[in-house]
Amino acid sequence: MYSNILTQKILTSFKKEIELPDTMNYSFDLKIPKERIAILIGKGGETKQELEDLTETKINVDSKEADVRITGEDSVKIYALKEVVRAIGRGFNPEISRLLLKQDYVLELINLLDYVKNKGHFERVKGRVIGAGGKSRDTIEKLTNTFISVYGKTISIIGEAEDVIICKKAVESLLLGSPHANVYKWLEKNRKMSKEKQAIDW
Repeated sequence: MYSNILTQKILTSFKKEIELPDTMNYSFDLKIPKERIAILIGKGGETKQELEDLTETKINVDSKEADVRITGEDSVKIYALKEVVRAIGRGFNPEISRLLLKQDYVLELINLLDYVKNKGHFERVKGRVIGAGGKSRDTIEKLTNTFISVYGKTISIIGEAEDVIICKKAVESLLLGSPHANVYKWLEKNRKMSKEKQAIDW
């Protein structure tokens, strides 16, 4: 017992001598579009405060420069919150973005510039994914159990990892010119196979 007390005193003295911190703080910096800063903060700062409470972190926002710094003691929670902030920055509302705090949810970004050779075709290509009145986007979301945001020069997807992979393939097929009917047919077939597999596993 005496030995344990002595060891503890030595460690305490050593810690004070080299000034080791009681906790390790991590931080991550990122930038989002200025017009999305208000969405991140929320009315009266409610959204920002809720995200801080959920992840035990601190969010510092420079509204003028649209810079965001996340700090905290848990690097995993900081990474998850970083993905939430990125999602808000890419057009998702905070409620959908918060899904990324769940373990199996991921965010995938597709750069439209990789699929558009002529700037004049930019809106047309985006329109293929959105569809008339948002019909195409809604259909893909329903068939893949995901959420899609077409914002600026990116198309972003939120969902469980396996679903996001399927959704991304469908979106890329549309961007490359595949007919909508063919893409929907493939998604329906894929969903049917997935349900059959789940039934077998069950």
